[in-house]
Amino acid sequence: MSKLPTRSPWTSLVLAAALLGGPLRAQAPVPAPTSAPTDQAAPAFTPQEVGVDEKLGATIPLDLVLKAEDGQPVTLRSLIDKPTILTLNYFRCAGICTPQLSGVAEVLNRTQAEPGKDFQVLTVSFDERDEPEIAAQKRTNYLGEITRPFPPAAWRFLTGPAATTKALADAVGFKFKRVGDDFVHAGAIIFISPKGKVTRYMYGTTYVPADLQMAAQEAARGEAQPTINKFLKFCFSYDPAGRKYVLNTTTIGATVIILAALVFVATLVRRGRKTKSEEGE
Repeated sequence: MSKLPTRSPWTSLVLAAALLGGPLRAQAPVPAPTSAPTDQAAPAFTPQEVGVDEKLGATIPLDLVLKAEDGQPVTLRSLIDKPTILTLNYFRCAGICTPQLSGVAEVLNRTQAEPGKDFQVLTVSFDERDEPEIAAQKRTNYLGEITRPFPPAAWRFLTGPAATTKALADAVGFKFKRVGDDFVHAGAIIFISPKGKVTRYMYGTTYVPADLQMAAQEAARGEAQPTINKFLKFCFSYDPAGRKYVLNTTTIGATVIILAALVFVATLVRRGRKTKSEEGE
């Protein structure tokens, strides 16, 4: 009985990668949704311009003076006396800000931590055009999304001059860029200890209650913890034009190809060993 010619597993690996990779390369890229005019190319920004440069362990400038919802000046030092969740947004945002703040409201409904005691939230606008009146309205809107008992003082909405809010953003490594009347920025919440120390970052627009509770406890102790769950950074990229996170198909495709090829080669090796064993018998 004639034997079929055998192939080296590594040759099969190359063929598998080629076969699996071929269709991926042949696919045309799907354009991301965009709110920019169709006759303009989507702007490109570097990580040095837009994104988050984590400043774990750094202390924010607590003497910065912002405006409360009633227009009265208030310092961060007078507000931050407990674990604090900081969000940086702008109130005219039609993109990621709304789902992010709704995500904060949703996780506040589900966490077992006690608002006003175990933690508080500060939302600061980095758009100098935002006034206390719109901050007060936003506060009312998002507090209205919370269905559990929640003291209004546990979620503040603050505004301020561009230089002041930029100083706060720089202190926590939050980078944004103005484009026309809008801003390009990412979505993240930042945990601050009662002494103003940056202790944790969470990315995206949805958050896990247990993660939030643990991060609040770490902030209470002043423990800066590295970001463990960076899945969002790996699989998603920020689309400046659409102002949303979009799936990074290139990264995922490459990972799938490598894993599939490894499984394919492992199967061939096992079959080869089984065939040799049977021939030996």
